[in-house]
Formats: sequence, C-alpha cells, structure tokens
Amino acid sequence: MGFNSLHRQVGLITLSRNAAALCMILALLTFCMGVSAAADIGKRSPLLKSRMEQLRANDRLDIQGVVITGKFVPEFYRQRAYELAWESKAGNALDLLVQIRASEQEGLVPADYYAAEIEQMLAAASKTDLSDSQRVDLDIMLTAAVVRYAYHLRFGKVNPDTMVAGRNMQRSFNSQDPLVEIQELIDSTAFNAELDARISQLPLYHRLRDALVDYRALRESGGWPTVPAGPTLKPDMQDERVVAVRQRLVVTGDLAADTPAVEPLLYDRALQDGVEHFQLRHGLDVDGLIGKGTLAAMNVTVDARIDQIRVNMDRARWVSQELPKTFVMVDIAGFRASLLIDGEVAWDEPVVVGKPYRETPVFREEMTYLEMNPTWTVPPTILAKDILPKLKKDPAYLEQQKMQVLTMEGKVVDSATIDWASTSARGFPYMIRQTPGPHNALGRIKFIFPNPHMVYLHDTPSKALFDRSSRAFSSGCIRVKNPYRLAELLLQDDDNWNREKIDLAIDSLKQQRINLPESVPVLLLYWTVDVGQDGEVYFRDDIYQRDKKVLVGLDGKYHFDAPTDSPDWLKN
Repeated sequence: MGFNSLHRQVGLITLSRNAAALCMILALLTFCMGVSAAADIGKRSPLLKSRMEQLRANDRLDIQGVVITGKFVPEFYRQRAYELAWESKAGNALDLLVQIRASEQEGLVPADYYAAEIEQMLAAASKTDLSDSQRVDLDIMLTAAVVRYAYHLRFGKVNPDTMVAGRNMQRSFNSQDPLVEIQELIDSTAFNAELDARISQLPLYHRLRDALVDYRALRESGGWPTVPAGPTLKPDMQDERVVAVRQRLVVTGDLAADTPAVEPLLYDRALQDGVEHFQLRHGLDVDGLIGKGTLAAMNVTVDARIDQIRVNMDRARWVSQELPKTFVMVDIAGFRASLLIDGEVAWDEPVVVGKPYRETPVFREEMTYLEMNPTWTVPPTILAKDILPKLKKDPAYLEQQKMQVLTMEGKVVDSATIDWASTSARGFPYMIRQTPGPHNALGRIKFIFPNPHMVYLHDTPSKALFDRSSRAFSSGCIRVKNPYRLAELLLQDDDNWNREKIDLAIDSLKQQRINLPESVPVLLLYWTVDVGQDGEVYFRDDIYQRDKKVLVGLDGKYHFDAPTDSPDWLKN
C-alpha cells in the first residue's frame, strides 16, 4: 500500500522550474563575472586577504547579512594565495545554488548554506556589475556554502559523538586532504555528480529520502484527521469515530480509498485489515483493536513524522562510511538483527534489546568467535540490582538457577558459607556464574565481538518475548531468535562445521569456543524509521528518547566538529 511516485515527480518539476528561472540569472551572471573580473582572475585579491585575516582574528566575519565562522574558509583561501575561487565557475555556482535550495530533500535546512543570500547576490549580478567588495563576498559565501553542504552530506549535520555515549564509529576524511577535495569540487566539470557522490550510499537513506518527499506531499495536501479519544474500538462495533479512522488510514495508504464501507459507522472487516496494516507499520500489537497505543500513533502529526524521517536520514549519514559488504546489523529500536553477505540479507530475525534504563549501546566491533554451551558470569550491574536482592530474600535462588559462587581465581565456593543478608555489591569478592545448559540465561550459543560494554548477541530460554511487538526487556545484551541459523551462516566457509555438527556440539553440553574463519563487523544502530524495498514506511517508538536531541541539533545552528583524522590546523 505504498504511495505512488507522483509526489516525487511534482517535486522534481517544481525544482526544474526554479532551475529554469535561475538559468536566466546564469546567463547574465556569466557575463557580469566574466567581464568585470577578467583582469583579476589568477591574481591575488587584497580585499579577500583582508576579509580572511579578519575572520581568522575574530573567528567570525559579517558579510551581506550573514556570519561566516570557522578555520576552513580562511585556510582554503590562504593556500590559494587569496585568489577568488568562483570567478570562472559561474555554472558551478548556479549548480550549488540549485543544490542547496533543494537541500530540504536531504532533510537539511537551506538557510545553513546561505541559500537566500547567495540567490539575492546572483540576482543582483544579473542586473548590474558587482563591485569588488560584492564579488569577494559572493566568492566567500559560495565557498562557505559548499564546505558546509559537502560536510553535512558526508558526515551528517549532527555530530553523533555528542548524541550517543560510547559510540566508537569514526568520522574520517579517509586520508584525503579536505582542502584539496573542496578545491577539486569547485573546479569540477561534473560538479553535481561530484557533490552527489558525498550523499550516503546506504540504500535505507535513499528510501528515507523518497519517504520524506511523500510525507511532505501529504502535509501540503492537509495531512490527516485527528481520531477523537474514546473507548477501545473493536471490530464489529458501531461508533462515530469509525469515519475518522477510515479517513486517517486512507491518507497514508493503509486503507485503499475505494474500499467499500458496509455501513458508515461500522468497524467492518475491511477496515480491520487497514488498522492491522497500520499497526504493523508502527510496531504495535497487530490485534485490530484501536486502543490508547494505536490511537496515539494515528494522531502523531504529519510534521512529527517528517521530523522523524529527517532524524533518521542524519543517522544514515553517520554510518555511510561504516558499512562493508558483509556485516551483522542490530536495529535496536526496530528490535531486529540482520546478517548481510555481499550486500544481500541472508538472515533477519527478531531480537530483544536493553530496557530503557539499561540501554543497548550504539557501537561497532568485530565478531571474532562464538561460544557453544556458554556459562554466564553475572555482570556487576545485574549482580547489584537483581541477583543480590533475590539472594537476600531466598538463599536457595542460586541452586534453583543452577548458579555457582566462585573466587576471582575461579575456585568454587560453598554458597551456604556466605551471609547473604549482610552482603553488599560494593567490594563483593566473588563471581556468580550460571552453568551451561538449556536453563542458562544466554541459551545454548553466544556471539562475541569484544567490547568495553560487555554486550554480545546470544540465544535465550525465554522465547515467548519474541512474540511481543515491543521487545526492550534485556539488560543491554541482544537476545536472538533462531541463533543456530546465524551460526551456520557465519561458519559456512569452515569445512569443519555444518548445521548437523553445530546441533551435535550443542547437544553435548560441552562448552566450546569456535573462532570464525574471518572476523565479521557488527554494527549496533538505532533507527526509529525504516523503509522497505517496496517503499513501505515503518515507524518505531523512540524507546530511548533519542530523536528529540538529534532533531534539536538538526534544526539548530551550524557547528563544525572536526573528523578524527583532520589536519592539526582544523582541529586546533
């Protein structure tokens, strides 16, 4: 029930009309810049040098009603010996203007790139020759704009390291000199293609961009109606709110517009199908009941959904440099994990992730081995908050859970000799470890990608939780449905292992470590919007309340955070 492409075509037509109007400016601009500045091309501009010295000294430069900041622009011009960069690049200047005006299609804000000010100056240039001061200001603004826009396309506007604690994914120039890169972009005879190459190649990003066009078109057409509050609506009920529900679902394609209604106020079978489709797309229990959760999701505004899509587009830019062809990805907010082999999904299953107060972190590490019939050593946080309180109430808890007390050297201690009532987690001198077997909290297999968070993927004896729509129940680790198939795929290049041998090893109850033939990257990511290959848009609850902070940064002022491999002049 995805939207058709008409909205996108309309958007492109509108953009092309704007571009056509700007072409008239280009014709005059080329003449104005070319004639008035011909004698100065290739020569130093004392006025430009003065502007850059002012910017370097004050860390800001006020020109034409905008403020230029940062170290990149003055260093760029210093290395050019203060020659203007755009004088013979009028075509690229126009292309840049068209791109930054259309930056909303990337979920970005045109004002960040001086779109209105640059357009005003180009329009002025179409009517009269620019003064030397105006030419210099226009050149500076164009350079600052292309630096900002290229930076945002490549890395995202929001710095993820300020959003997510413990994140270890690097923002890198990949050993490229950023000054040379910008100069080559400005000089390129294929400017649009070069700039577009900085857009995330993640397939999800491009599907999110299409969804953004669709939802903005919905906003332009009036959005969707609010469904009034009231008792839970159930199939076969008669209720005046059914009319609003039907209208609401038609707008987003969950219910076909030509679906016949048996009776206007009857919650009939066709409407139930639409409700269940909506519930599926929004991570709700698919039960056809319009209770508080479903009603709340229906009444989220189109503006809020647009912002949610934009937030996830920036998240996609954060990881655009991180994705190899073969990797495991955990979608924390979507409660799913996938194994991609050579870019194709080979395994995709539900997972259980950390509770809101024990969040599963976002990071990347290399999976190097898996362990069959693992023991489980209770982590300090779980020991303090869960295990010790239970032991104080019932010292037999350890025996019931097949747990042992061990010294830090691994020697078994008789738990009956410990005064649990007076034991504190602070300075606790022992480890508590659960023996292997079907009772083990980690199930029969775990997948290890060493990390400081002590987080890993593992089997679980608690299979029923996979049937829940919202699955934030763990203490941070990721519980996996159908882990045996994942193990089989990870070991498929090892002649010593196949599914039968994996099953036999597990049945033996013998604890066994198996190194992978090659390490496999594991990315733990957080998406609150997903888009299927068919264009179906799936919204998820922001279980860790992270979207708002990203949105504030996305709509806030421009700020440059130097990537990890930046040259010293850019960092300091």
